[in-house]
Amino acid sequence: MEGNWSRLLNLLLLLLSPTAFAAGVADTLGKGSNITGGGTLVSANGTFTMGFFSLGPSTNKRYYLGIWFSVSPDAVCWVANGLRPLSDNTGVLVLGDTGSLLLRDGFGQVAWSSNSTIASSSSMEAQLLETGNLVVRDQGSGNILLWQSFDHPSNTLLSGMKVGKNLWNGAEWHLTSWSSADDPSPGPYRRVLDTSGLPDFVLLEGNITKYRTGPWNGESFSGATEVLGYKDRLITLGVTNSSGEISYGYTAKPGVWTRLVVMDTGVVNRFVWENSRWNNIFEGPRDPCDEYGKCGAFGVCDVSSVASSFCRCLRGFSDASPSPWNQDTLPCRRNVKLQCSSDGGTTDGFVRVKGVKLPDTHNASVDMGITGEECKARCHANCSCVAYAAADIRGGGVPSGCVMWMDNIVDLRYVDHGQDLYLRLAKSELDKDFPLAAVVAPVASTVAALALLLLIWWRRTKTKHNASDGPWSPTMGDRSFDLPTVKMATGDFSQSHVIGEGGFAVVYKGELPDGRKVAVKRLKQSALTEKGKRDFAREVDVMANVRHGNLLRLLAYCNEDGERILIYAFMPNKSLDLYIFGEPSDRARLNWRLRLDIVHGVAHGVAYLHQGSEECVVHRDLKPSNVLLDDNWKPKIADFNTAKLFIKDQPDQSDLTIVVSPFLDPKDKIQVMVFSPKWQFFVKEYKEYNLAKDSKVL
Repeated sequence: MEGNWSRLLNLLLLLLSPTAFAAGVADTLGKGSNITGGGTLVSANGTFTMGFFSLGPSTNKRYYLGIWFSVSPDAVCWVANGLRPLSDNTGVLVLGDTGSLLLRDGFGQVAWSSNSTIASSSSMEAQLLETGNLVVRDQGSGNILLWQSFDHPSNTLLSGMKVGKNLWNGAEWHLTSWSSADDPSPGPYRRVLDTSGLPDFVLLEGNITKYRTGPWNGESFSGATEVLGYKDRLITLGVTNSSGEISYGYTAKPGVWTRLVVMDTGVVNRFVWENSRWNNIFEGPRDPCDEYGKCGAFGVCDVSSVASSFCRCLRGFSDASPSPWNQDTLPCRRNVKLQCSSDGGTTDGFVRVKGVKLPDTHNASVDMGITGEECKARCHANCSCVAYAAADIRGGGVPSGCVMWMDNIVDLRYVDHGQDLYLRLAKSELDKDFPLAAVVAPVASTVAALALLLLIWWRRTKTKHNASDGPWSPTMGDRSFDLPTVKMATGDFSQSHVIGEGGFAVVYKGELPDGRKVAVKRLKQSALTEKGKRDFAREVDVMANVRHGNLLRLLAYCNEDGERILIYAFMPNKSLDLYIFGEPSDRARLNWRLRLDIVHGVAHGVAYLHQGSEECVVHRDLKPSNVLLDDNWKPKIADFNTAKLFIKDQPDQSDLTIVVSPFLDPKDKIQVMVFSPKWQFFVKEYKEYNLAKDSKVL
């Protein structure tokens, strides 16, 4: 409702402005009519305005004809004369006798033309539609469309526009960045729909691929799954794949104003107008793993990795470089050659790679008419097929269609809610998952017993020789950072980096050597009691075993020189309590739709903790300040230092703590709430305890 009132207010101001009255707020330009420097066309409901605007310094202003959102004149969506700016505000736009729109400068020279010519007709008109599309039509010939601005995009994709290719005449629709923020001439970056395999939204710099969203899978592009979090309330996506054209576009929901922009920096942003400002809800490339082909053939990129490189080889492949992991692009080499003959005989099989952006489909074959099982059989019978995946996963049903990669796979990365890829491996590689239990079981039992004894001895020895760590040390050793790295990231724990502080810890904003922004939680020395160390180890161990889009991801920790430090992904929108209990201006930023999305996200996170992870985790301190919000307002549950791990379906009361008031008589009996896991929720059971026997005073 707030957004609707804001739009109505902006529209009212627009309608009451002197410029609007002077121009007549017309949306149509008839034959022989013109628009001069101060005139405009305004769409029927006032959403879009077309007119002249200027860019550049005051000493060298350049003038352009363009279309913009009426509430935000800086949000220019289309420019006519980007290549030929006018030197002053004396330009004139006229609809000529032959149906062409002509932009003339003060000397009468044509700076731009729509080149839409027909025989002279008195019923021709140009109209700015409510979609932001400028059209030229001949009303006397059945309202024939002669020309439209949507066929000639600039740097912005609006609702109802499309990018793609006309298969009949070869015409392409693509977005082109501006050269700079104050120069709308075509820049180096283009956003095109690659139609060589499955439709894929690609960012090019010149002719070099910089970034792919991943192929279209029926509901989204497989590597841009953020859209799944907002498409139901904002936009409807669609890909047209017919004999005449392959194209992508979107339709905004009623009352939603949004635009997809290729910035002059080579970044693609989606903006949505909410609460009287443009909010950026998507950005690509997002991180180093979005760089095209970063990890080479058969390499996969994992942005959550804390190693010096984000890359690693897929299962069944090894890094063939002389110094492992010293470069971003890995020469991954297959460990065991595939066993496949030209007559179709093979013992190869497939392993599932979960949750990825599908590889580039340039070297893939696509068949939308077969099932998943048929796809597997077809790939298995083709010795050149190294991987396959479903081409269509929409609707949550059985995946259908088939895409098969030949010879190699490139540009693979992990993403939240990604697709599954099936990678071809030799039988001996697959057999590593299935040891002969009857043969190895006795040996395994012996080894396990020895390993347990060795572990006990090692833990005791470690405790003696590393007394500063104490008994409460986390086990997530492969994600530990040394203290100098943490100090460098936070400016040696500079006060200027502090973004939050509580009774037990200080939180710093930091930046890792690879450029990632992180939140660094440093426990205060006063908090390093035995309980504090136990809570620290619990949080590390809990977070090491959970992975979900609505849980704050623990990137690493530091347990060195008496320090206890946790390193998390940085959440730019801070915590939920700020928007519930904070200033009115902050509270107003959460509309009811967004609040509902946050509730759903938290519920999904809690459901995963209780039932979706390997162990059942009870948070025990879930509150608004422990729900953080990323740049897309997606909630992330944080602060697991009081969390409790349960064996699934078995209640645990072993560490029951009863907080006793000093005003209670120890002879009294009280009822306390005991939480135990039942079904998908944790239910309260009231039980009676004798204070004299059962209490623990905190």
